[in-house]
Amino acid sequence: MPPAEYVPAPIDTSSIQLPKEIDDVLEQLAKNSHEVWAQQRMKDGWRYGPQRDDKQKIHPDLVPYEELPESERVYDRRMASETLKVIVALGYSITK
Repeated sequence: MPPAEYVPAPIDTSSIQLPKEIDDVLEQLAKNSHEVWAQQRMKDGWRYGPQRDDKQKIHPDLVPYEELPESERVYDRRMASETLKVIVALGYSITK
């Protein structure tokens, strides 16, 4: 359990609007994030199972990104989007 005084304070990205042109990049980042997560889980001995079981190291999301429930893909997209927004908020630009 985290200390009671911990208050998350992410960089404010509420004013950052990402251009539509990078939607494909965002989706690729979301997919890659899932792939990295799944690869690490598998290295740690986790395997696929229909119900999560931490003791047996079974997880239902150890499937290809395209087979994830939409709610999980939305989560991955949000993390990718926030990462891109932080890059912009820190003064960098995203160009091809």
